[in-house]
Amino acid sequence: MSADLSGWGRYPRIEGRRIPVRDEDGLRAAMADGPVIARGNGRSYGDAAAQVGGTLDMRRMNRMLDFDADTGVLTAEAGVILGDVIAAFLPRGWFPPVTPGTKLVTLGGMIAADVHGKNHRRDGTIGRHVLWVEVMGADGELRRASRSENSDLFAATIGGMGLTGVILRCALQLAPVQTGWIRQEMIPTPDLDAAMEVFERDAAQYAVAWFDCLAKGADLGRSLVILGDHAEPSDLPANRRPVPFDVPVRKARRVPLDAPGFALNKYTLRAFNALYYRVNAGKAGRSVVDWDSYFYPLDAVHEWNRIYGRRGFAQYQVVLPLEASRDGLRTLLDVIAAAEQGSFLAVLKRLGPEKGQFSFPMEGYTLALDFPVSPAALRLLDRLDAITLDHGGRYYLAKDSRVPAEVLHKADPRAGEFARARQAAGYAGVFASAQSERLKL
Repeated sequence: MSADLSGWGRYPRIEGRRIPVRDEDGLRAAMADGPVIARGNGRSYGDAAAQVGGTLDMRRMNRMLDFDADTGVLTAEAGVILGDVIAAFLPRGWFPPVTPGTKLVTLGGMIAADVHGKNHRRDGTIGRHVLWVEVMGADGELRRASRSENSDLFAATIGGMGLTGVILRCALQLAPVQTGWIRQEMIPTPDLDAAMEVFERDAAQYAVAWFDCLAKGADLGRSLVILGDHAEPSDLPANRRPVPFDVPVRKARRVPLDAPGFALNKYTLRAFNALYYRVNAGKAGRSVVDWDSYFYPLDAVHEWNRIYGRRGFAQYQVVLPLEASRDGLRTLLDVIAAAEQGSFLAVLKRLGPEKGQFSFPMEGYTLALDFPVSPAALRLLDRLDAITLDHGGRYYLAKDSRVPAEVLHKADPRAGEFARARQAAGYAGVFASAQSERLKL
């Protein structure tokens, strides 16, 4: 069936064929007309899960197949939604070892993007916790891959953006927890240097910062650093200790329509950022919050991507190496603040040293900002590309919607190696996304 395909950023929009996948035979038939790309719940931001010729909708392959209650190993199909995993196993004392900022993603999509979370410095990417995957290759054969079996395929698939085959099943090691609550500490910091000092000195499992991307001068990079650890029963009020996994259900809201373009301008963005910092700085200190509010605040606002208007938005997420992070972040934030084209959501995280074969993270700092799509915003992003390259940074393909191929390959020499390996293995003619075609992968 023909469909209007886009990622969560709603940019770019691609008219293509969507093919629901129900079983292995159906998948083989769809692959015969290649190229194709697998798509989960559509939460990558750009064109990574869209293909004009055939976009494979994997959401119907969504069964949980086995769970070992002693070890916490879950075996599941790739179309299982992360939120359903949490609903099923958190009451039994198990939580995802790594999670992105939304629970509305599929396991297959998480593995393909090798997602990281607020705990990367301690726990790495999701790939560290995947025991094996079953992947259908270009020849229609199903192969199990792990660190000891078909290890080259395993390494290329973790973070391979679906370009090494279609992930059908996986085994994932969940993490034991004692409650459904998080010990949170919110620390307002007056500038970028102070925020980075908190990241460098604190040993919390989870750490993330919201920063005011329009603050200038002495306020450049002022932030709210939010630390977290899984709470123990003794951290809870007495009335909650007998039911440590019962948390309040958040009332969901919905953005009812696309915001008009004039609503997003330097004045409204500056006012929002200043107000958000001031209000939340007043909530500084320690508290105990439920897991859903801590990890997935935006999931409570359905279709929040509509606040950026009908033209959509482009997220800019890069990681800068540790030794270049302070100067690089300052330069990026100076240019963004001067351009007064900011973001409601601007996030900073400290990443650890783990490196996958083609995964995004490296040791350093990653920032992510959303920009409503406009000619001026796209020109600004080109300027940010030059700064990122000058500081040795690289791009998160799960968020990318517009990076030029030459910029990606200059930023990350692994891209050329990955592309050549795909050609040699015969993947390139069968598995391709609009993104891989744009980026010459």
